[in-house]
Amino acid sequence: MNINEIFHSIQGEGKLAGMPSVFVRTSGCNLRCTWCDTPYTSWSPEGSEISIDEILASIARFRTKFVVLTGGEPLIAPGVEELTRRIKEEGYHVTIETAATVWKNVVCDLASISPKLSNSTPHERDGGQWAGRHESKRLDVETIKHFMQLGDYQLKFVIQQREDIEEIAELLTQLGPFDPSSVLLMPEGTQQQQLAEREPWVAELCKERGFRFCPRLHIAIYGNTRGT
Repeated sequence: MNINEIFHSIQGEGKLAGMPSVFVRTSGCNLRCTWCDTPYTSWSPEGSEISIDEILASIARFRTKFVVLTGGEPLIAPGVEELTRRIKEEGYHVTIETAATVWKNVVCDLASISPKLSNSTPHERDGGQWAGRHESKRLDVETIKHFMQLGDYQLKFVIQQREDIEEIAELLTQLGPFDPSSVLLMPEGTQQQQLAEREPWVAELCKERGFRFCPRLHIAIYGNTRGT
Protein backbone atom coordinates (compact mmCIF):
# COMPACT_ATOMS: atom_id res chain seq x y z
CA MET A 1 0.00 0.00 0.00
CA ASN A 2 1.12 3.57 -0.65
CA ILE A 3 1.64 4.96 2.86
CA ASN A 4 2.58 8.54 3.61
CA GLU A 5 3.38 8.12 7.31
CA ILE A 6 2.69 6.04 10.41
CA PHE A 7 2.93 7.87 13.72
CA HIS A 8 1.84 7.81 17.36
CA SER A 9 0.02 10.89 18.62
CA ILE A 10 -3.03 12.20 20.45
CA GLN A 11 -6.31 12.06 18.56
CA GLY A 12 -7.05 15.75 18.12
CA GLU A 13 -10.60 15.65 16.77
CA GLY A 14 -13.97 14.05 17.36
CA LYS A 15 -15.48 11.70 19.91
CA LEU A 16 -12.10 10.19 20.80
CA ALA A 17 -10.25 13.50 21.16
CA GLY A 18 -7.39 13.10 23.61
CA MET A 19 -6.94 9.36 23.05
CA PRO A 20 -3.37 8.21 22.26
CA SER A 21 -3.60 6.57 18.84
CA VAL A 22 -1.51 5.25 16.00
CA PHE A 23 -2.25 7.02 12.72
CA VAL A 24 -1.78 5.21 9.43
CA ARG A 25 -1.88 7.86 6.71
CA THR A 26 -2.38 6.66 3.16
CA SER A 27 -1.29 8.80 0.24
CA GLY A 28 -3.62 9.95 -2.52
CA CYS A 29 -7.01 11.65 -2.62
CA ASN A 30 -9.86 11.94 -5.11
CA LEU A 31 -10.65 15.49 -3.90
CA ARG A 32 -8.69 18.75 -3.84
CA CYS A 33 -9.98 20.79 -0.90
CA THR A 34 -8.74 24.35 -1.15
CA TRP A 35 -7.92 24.44 2.60
CA CYS A 36 -6.46 20.90 2.74
CA ASP A 37 -4.15 20.60 5.76
CA THR A 38 -2.33 17.55 4.37
CA PRO A 39 -1.35 18.60 0.81
CA TYR A 40 1.38 15.96 0.87
CA THR A 41 -1.41 13.37 0.51
CA SER A 42 -3.56 15.18 -2.05
CA TRP A 43 -2.23 18.16 -4.00
CA SER A 44 1.35 16.82 -3.99
CA PRO A 45 1.08 13.23 -2.74
CA GLU A 46 4.12 11.59 -1.22
CA GLY A 47 4.54 8.05 0.06
CA SER A 48 6.16 4.67 -0.30
CA GLU A 49 4.91 1.13 -0.81
CA ILE A 50 4.59 -0.73 2.49
CA SER A 51 3.11 -4.20 2.95
CA ILE A 52 0.24 -4.86 5.33
CA ASP A 53 2.54 -7.00 7.48
CA GLU A 54 4.97 -4.07 7.76
CA ILE A 55 2.12 -1.71 8.68
CA LEU A 56 0.98 -4.08 11.44
CA ALA A 57 4.53 -4.37 12.75
CA SER A 58 4.80 -0.57 12.91
CA ILE A 59 1.50 -0.28 14.76
CA ALA A 60 2.57 -2.90 17.31
CA ARG A 61 5.55 -0.76 18.41
CA PHE A 62 3.27 1.68 20.21
CA ARG A 63 1.42 1.33 23.51
CA THR A 64 -2.14 1.88 22.38
CA LYS A 65 -5.06 -0.15 21.09
CA PHE A 66 -6.50 2.71 19.02
CA VAL A 67 -5.67 2.95 15.32
CA VAL A 68 -6.80 5.70 12.96
CA LEU A 69 -6.74 5.09 9.22
CA THR A 70 -6.56 8.46 7.54
CA GLY A 71 -5.29 10.20 4.43
CA GLY A 72 -5.73 11.72 1.90
CA GLU A 73 -8.65 9.45 1.26
CA PRO A 74 -7.93 5.96 2.62
CA LEU A 75 -10.93 4.42 0.87
CA ILE A 76 -9.20 4.72 -2.53
CA ALA A 77 -6.14 2.79 -1.33
CA PRO A 78 -5.82 -0.70 -2.87
CA GLY A 79 -6.00 -3.31 -0.12
CA VAL A 80 -7.80 -1.09 2.39
CA GLU A 81 -10.44 -3.75 3.11
CA GLU A 82 -7.80 -6.34 4.05
CA LEU A 83 -5.85 -3.78 6.08
CA THR A 84 -8.85 -2.88 8.24
CA ARG A 85 -9.72 -6.54 8.73
CA ARG A 86 -6.17 -7.43 9.76
CA ILE A 87 -5.92 -4.49 12.18
CA LYS A 88 -9.23 -5.45 13.77
CA GLU A 89 -8.14 -9.10 14.08
CA GLU A 90 -5.15 -7.90 16.12
CA GLY A 91 -7.56 -6.48 18.70
CA TYR A 92 -7.40 -2.78 17.86
CA HIS A 93 -10.17 -0.19 17.88
CA VAL A 94 -10.30 1.10 14.29
CA THR A 95 -11.34 4.60 13.23
CA ILE A 96 -11.58 5.39 9.53
CA GLU A 97 -11.41 9.06 8.55
CA THR A 98 -13.08 9.52 5.17
CA ALA A 99 -14.97 12.03 3.06
CA ALA A 100 -17.33 9.13 2.24
CA THR A 101 -17.23 9.62 -1.52
CA VAL A 102 -16.15 6.01 -2.11
CA TRP A 103 -17.60 2.83 -0.59
CA LYS A 104 -15.47 -0.19 0.29
CA ASN A 105 -16.37 -3.14 2.50
CA VAL A 106 -14.12 -2.06 5.36
CA VAL A 107 -14.19 -2.94 9.05
CA CYS A 108 -14.25 -0.15 11.62
CA ASP A 109 -15.42 0.74 15.12
CA LEU A 110 -15.88 4.44 14.36
CA ALA A 111 -16.64 5.90 10.95
CA SER A 112 -15.35 9.47 11.06
CA ILE A 113 -17.18 10.97 8.10
CA SER A 114 -16.17 14.41 6.86
CA PRO A 115 -18.55 15.49 4.06
CA LYS A 116 -17.03 18.37 2.12
CA LEU A 117 -19.02 21.58 1.95
CA SER A 118 -18.88 24.08 -0.90
CA ASN A 119 -16.25 26.01 1.08
CA SER A 120 -13.80 23.25 0.09
CA THR A 121 -14.03 23.79 -3.68
CA PRO A 122 -10.75 25.22 -5.06
CA HIS A 123 -12.16 27.87 -7.39
CA GLU A 124 -8.94 29.90 -7.37
CA ARG A 125 -6.18 27.49 -6.38
CA ASP A 126 -4.05 26.33 -9.32
CA GLY A 127 -6.11 28.55 -11.59
CA GLY A 128 -9.29 26.70 -10.66
CA GLN A 129 -8.37 23.69 -12.79
CA TRP A 130 -9.52 21.23 -10.10
CA ALA A 131 -12.75 23.01 -9.18
CA GLY A 132 -15.13 21.21 -11.53
CA ARG A 133 -13.82 17.75 -10.74
CA HIS A 134 -13.83 18.40 -7.01
CA GLU A 135 -17.34 19.86 -7.04
CA SER A 136 -18.69 16.82 -8.92
CA LYS A 137 -17.20 14.36 -6.41
CA ARG A 138 -17.26 16.06 -3.02
CA LEU A 139 -20.67 14.75 -1.85
CA ASP A 140 -22.18 11.28 -2.17
CA VAL A 141 -25.26 11.09 0.04
CA GLU A 142 -25.81 7.35 -0.39
CA THR A 143 -22.21 6.53 0.51
CA ILE A 144 -22.43 8.72 3.61
CA LYS A 145 -25.55 6.78 4.62
CA HIS A 146 -23.70 3.48 4.16
CA PHE A 147 -20.98 4.60 6.55
CA MET A 148 -23.52 5.86 9.08
CA GLN A 149 -25.07 2.39 9.09
CA LEU A 150 -21.79 0.61 9.91
CA GLY A 151 -22.24 1.38 13.61
CA ASP A 152 -20.74 4.23 15.59
CA TYR A 153 -20.16 7.31 13.43
CA GLN A 154 -19.47 11.00 13.55
CA LEU A 155 -20.29 13.57 10.89
CA LYS A 156 -17.48 16.12 11.06
CA PHE A 157 -18.00 19.39 9.21
CA VAL A 158 -15.30 22.00 8.57
CA ILE A 159 -16.75 25.47 9.22
CA GLN A 160 -15.36 28.65 7.67
CA GLN A 161 -18.28 31.03 8.12
CA ARG A 162 -21.61 31.08 9.93
CA GLU A 163 -23.55 30.59 6.70
CA ASP A 164 -22.07 27.10 6.35
CA ILE A 165 -24.61 25.88 8.92
CA GLU A 166 -27.46 26.19 6.41
CA GLU A 167 -25.63 23.97 3.94
CA ILE A 168 -25.09 21.42 6.71
CA ALA A 169 -28.76 21.53 7.69
CA GLU A 170 -29.79 20.86 4.09
CA LEU A 171 -27.45 17.86 3.84
CA LEU A 172 -28.73 16.43 7.11
CA THR A 173 -32.29 16.47 5.79
CA GLN A 174 -31.09 14.31 2.89
CA LEU A 175 -29.34 11.86 5.21
CA GLY A 176 -32.49 11.06 7.18
CA PRO A 177 -32.51 10.23 10.92
CA PHE A 178 -29.29 11.21 12.67
CA ASP A 179 -27.94 11.63 16.18
CA PRO A 180 -27.29 15.37 16.82
CA SER A 181 -24.51 14.50 19.26
CA SER A 182 -22.73 12.74 16.40
CA VAL A 183 -22.75 15.91 14.27
CA LEU A 184 -19.48 17.77 14.87
CA LEU A 185 -18.71 21.35 13.89
CA MET A 186 -14.99 22.07 13.58
CA PRO A 187 -13.56 25.52 12.83
CA GLU A 188 -11.32 25.56 9.78
CA GLY A 189 -7.72 26.56 10.35
CA THR A 190 -4.19 25.31 10.83
CA GLN A 191 -2.96 28.12 13.11
CA GLN A 192 -4.03 28.50 16.72
CA GLN A 193 -4.91 32.18 16.35
CA GLN A 194 -7.11 31.47 13.32
CA LEU A 195 -8.89 28.71 15.24
CA ALA A 196 -9.31 30.92 18.32
CA GLU A 197 -11.08 33.56 16.24
CA ARG A 198 -13.63 31.06 14.94
CA GLU A 199 -14.13 28.85 17.97
CA PRO A 200 -16.52 31.13 19.93
CA TRP A 201 -19.11 31.52 17.19
CA VAL A 202 -18.78 27.87 16.10
CA ALA A 203 -19.47 26.91 19.72
CA GLU A 204 -22.60 29.10 19.64
CA LEU A 205 -23.80 27.30 16.51
CA CYS A 206 -23.36 24.01 18.36
CA LYS A 207 -25.43 25.29 21.27
CA GLU A 208 -28.20 26.48 18.93
CA ARG A 209 -28.43 23.17 17.06
CA GLY A 210 -27.48 20.63 19.73
CA PHE A 211 -24.38 19.59 17.81
CA ARG A 212 -20.96 18.74 19.23
CA PHE A 213 -18.09 21.24 19.16
CA CYS A 214 -14.96 19.72 17.65
CA PRO A 215 -11.60 21.16 18.74
CA ARG A 216 -8.29 20.54 17.00
CA LEU A 217 -6.21 19.48 19.99
CA HIS A 218 -3.19 18.44 17.94
CA ILE A 219 -2.89 22.01 16.63
CA ALA A 220 -3.06 23.39 20.17
CA ILE A 221 -0.46 20.91 21.42
CA TYR A 222 1.97 20.56 18.51
CA GLY A 223 1.11 23.23 15.99
CA ASN A 224 0.57 22.41 12.32
CA THR A 225 3.35 19.85 12.04
CA ARG A 226 3.58 16.47 10.35
CA GLY A 227 3.62 13.31 12.39
CA THR A 228 1.34 14.73 15.07
